Amino acid sequence: MTAGPGDDLHAEDGHALGGSPRHIPVLLGEVIKALAPVEGDIIIDGTFGAGGYTRAILGSGASVVAIDRDPDAIAAGRDLEAQSAGRLRLVQAPFSTLDDHVESADGIVLDIGVSSMQIDQAGRGFSFRADGPLDMRMAQAGLSAADVVNSFKPGDLARIFGFLGEERHAGRIARMIEARREKRPFERTLELADAIETHVGRAPKDKIHPATRVFQALRIFVNDELGELAKALFAAERALKPGGRLVVVTFHSLEDRIVKRFIADRADAVTGSRHLPEAQARTATFRKAGGGVTPGDAEIAANPRARSARLRAAVRTEAPARTGDFSIFGLPKLPGINQPEER
Repeated sequence: MTAGPGDDLHAEDGHALGGSPRHIPVLLGEVIKALAPVEGDIIIDGTFGAGGYTRAILGSGASVVAIDRDPDAIAAGRDLEAQSAGRLRLVQAPFSTLDDHVESADGIVLDIGVSSMQIDQAGRGFSFRADGPLDMRMAQAGLSAADVVNSFKPGDLARIFGFLGEERHAGRIARMIEARREKRPFERTLELADAIETHVGRAPKDKIHPATRVFQALRIFVNDELGELAKALFAAERALKPGGRLVVVTFHSLEDRIVKRFIADRADAVTGSRHLPEAQARTATFRKAGGGVTPGDAEIAANPRARSARLRAAVRTEAPARTGDFSIFGLPKLPGINQPEER
């Protein structure tokens, strides 16, 4: 099952289908199998969230450094940290900086996207299931979704909606937003969702709300989720020991494409020869260890959010980390997001 356009959908249609995505770690058994943690290991959980993966890793006897940029997630995890007998350390930071917090790790797990805790809190503005401020900031700082909607040029909004949300009405919606905000700025989630639904309509056969892909695009843009993922993969390459395991769970095609391209690039070795300058020779820094594991029918029935999940894994070799070349991901330059620096 391949992740497709808008597949994470903020878990909106997971609720519409009658399931509840609350605090259920996706592909938990498969993640632990791929990580293979044992007593004495140091594992980085780069996306702590509600702590589902971290609890399972601690249960293996390994120690965990858990990272999350959301201060609410860190605060909620303090009791678990206190009960861990020193085997859990919580760090409030973007997961793209994971190698700043652990010098050498035996495994790294990343669960990409918005957490169910964030979705369930109307005040965070991630979802239009309940009215809330148009915010969407995981770190609760910086540019908000309202700032983007009310100040960006229509052409820039269309690019954001089109690429990050794969929204086919991107241009129409952007022009509607420009006309609407001149009368009154958008401040609430339902204001934006209702305006989009009124403008583009909703056919009886539509399974998702017309605003779903726009909300996805805004959330990804506001939090620079694709850029953060790309930087986190390079950080993982620097932090993992030889033999260390990288495990990434994604929820839509944009994320999965980045992970797939990174692993393919890093597993590709080029040998220097008289026909190839030595400067261009390179050794594989990872070997593939799983080509896209997806959840079974039972997990999808229990947790509809899991239906678009895909797990990819790789094992670190002894080769030194390469310079981070962001061109391998094919990411477009979007307004308000600078191209990351190489490290």
